[in-house]
Amino acid sequence: MIARTTRARTLASCAIASALFVSGCEGRPRPEGPHTEPPKRTGPAISVIDLGSGVPEQEAPSLFGSVGRKKSFDELLNVIAESGAEKNKKTVGVLVKFGGANIGAARSQEIGEQLEKLKAKKKVFCHADGLSNTTFMAAARGCSSIYISPAGEVEAVGIAAQILYMRRLLADELHLSIDMLQVGKFKGAEEPLTRDGPSPEARQSLTSVLVDMRQAWLETVRKARPQPGIVEALEDGPYSPTKAKEIGLIDEVGYAADALAAVKTAASAVREEVVFGSGAEEKGGDLEDLVRALAGEGSESGPIALLRATGSISMTSGGNGILGGRGGIIEKDIDRTLRSLEKDDDVKAVVVRIDSPGGSALASDLIWHHLMRVRKKKPLVFSVGEMAASGGMYLASAGDYIFAEPMSIVGSIGVVGGKIGAGDALEKIGVHAETFPANIQKPGAAARAAYESPFMRWDDATRARVLEGMTSVYELFLSRVAEGRSTRGRTMTREKVAESAEGKIFSGVEGQRRGLVDEIGGLTAAIAKARELAKLPESAHVAVVGTKPSFLDALDPPGPAEERVRGAMTPSAIAVLERLAPDLVPFVSSMAPLAEGERAVVAVPYSLTVK
Repeated sequence: MIARTTRARTLASCAIASALFVSGCEGRPRPEGPHTEPPKRTGPAISVIDLGSGVPEQEAPSLFGSVGRKKSFDELLNVIAESGAEKNKKTVGVLVKFGGANIGAARSQEIGEQLEKLKAKKKVFCHADGLSNTTFMAAARGCSSIYISPAGEVEAVGIAAQILYMRRLLADELHLSIDMLQVGKFKGAEEPLTRDGPSPEARQSLTSVLVDMRQAWLETVRKARPQPGIVEALEDGPYSPTKAKEIGLIDEVGYAADALAAVKTAASAVREEVVFGSGAEEKGGDLEDLVRALAGEGSESGPIALLRATGSISMTSGGNGILGGRGGIIEKDIDRTLRSLEKDDDVKAVVVRIDSPGGSALASDLIWHHLMRVRKKKPLVFSVGEMAASGGMYLASAGDYIFAEPMSIVGSIGVVGGKIGAGDALEKIGVHAETFPANIQKPGAAARAAYESPFMRWDDATRARVLEGMTSVYELFLSRVAEGRSTRGRTMTREKVAESAEGKIFSGVEGQRRGLVDEIGGLTAAIAKARELAKLPESAHVAVVGTKPSFLDALDPPGPAEERVRGAMTPSAIAVLERLAPDLVPFVSSMAPLAEGERAVVAVPYSLTVK
């Protein structure tokens, strides 16, 4: 079980609140309202799990940098486990409300798996306003009965990927120069910028992953709903609720209240209690969290530490800051957390939940080093969410064991780097940039000295020098994965890693065949392995540790690098990207270190999200 716990302290919270906000503590009289029967607080209950707002790997910060409650993926798994625990006699059934949420493939697989275990013990009904490919997969596996709103839809439409290629816009229309290089013929991270369509190698790599993911998706549904015609119907949607029921994809058409009434009747329950999502643990809140933060309270250590590593990888928060403030996998924050875990004798093993498309090559190597330092002292287990690609794979290779779901994405071992220049575009409108080198005797001195300038193309000598540096990073990447994967009696040579490198990506299943993944399974399985390696009982406590900034850290002004990256995008451009193309955010943020002056990144070639 995963739990968040805080050290109990006696605080005059009312007095602190008064000092902070100069507000009184006396309650206001409440007006009399119409008499209603109070909700029942005892008796058999239906636990309501509300997934309508999504299930992120890590919850977003709220006021004062504090975080919400009962919102993240690991907390969801804990709630499901608690609902099915033998000692939990009050919960006799569960209603899962999917709403219209989009949940990634790997998380949906584990949600379905855990609900299926729960379904063997208690009634599990599900309701959705709309089901996607992946949420239908979870519902089919984990729900005794599936309800859809009358105006909803089942979007069982099959799996496909779509990539935008912008060479003609950037080069032909905007006249920008594109100096992008890659190491690894399958890497392809620069292809959306330099080509009008995919190379044969990039097409082969992506298609093979999609085929594996489709097979895992179909097989999960086939086992869950073996009725004739179900699998054949999966790729022919979308379906109206009536049609979906006729085919057998769902069981009933109705509202959430209808599903709740049905599961209460089936389980002989007299009340309901929201245990996850909107409405869960509403008492307390930002002020309470702030009081605890100022008092120095936080998550207690436990024998198992769960560390979330989500988002793009960067040296500072700048690369992620352009897309919504602090966030992502930041080297200095990870280092601080890992040093604490390393020194804490109460922590017997560490589990890292990773979901990352990569990012800074420098930050990836430094964090790998920090992780290997921890591994020398205590077991280190990785659980892959939607992806551990490129830099994400770099970090995961430090684990004693790596777990991934069949529809997780791993690999993309390769390097990309370069810049986009505006010199030619300015020439078109009558603006000329002239470079004056100090070494007037040396040919090519101007191109070398001003190679970071957005107004100058790289000459052949500069491109060769940049490629040389990127190749060095690539060779280091191979050696790091080989060293990291050689543990617990396993040996992986650099040559063996090279067979799965050059930017190729794989599903979790294929990654296991190639030795990049040890076992197929989710976060629950990874935690079980950590307990086994540390020789701990099944009841051993799991404490979530974070790299989120403290209250005082949040007040720090951004550094120069962060300001440079934020300046590369206007607030309106950021807002448009986040609202209209949120799936591009991981790709853009993983490439952001190039805007900070780094010349090489280890990032997945595209943003790939299966819904």
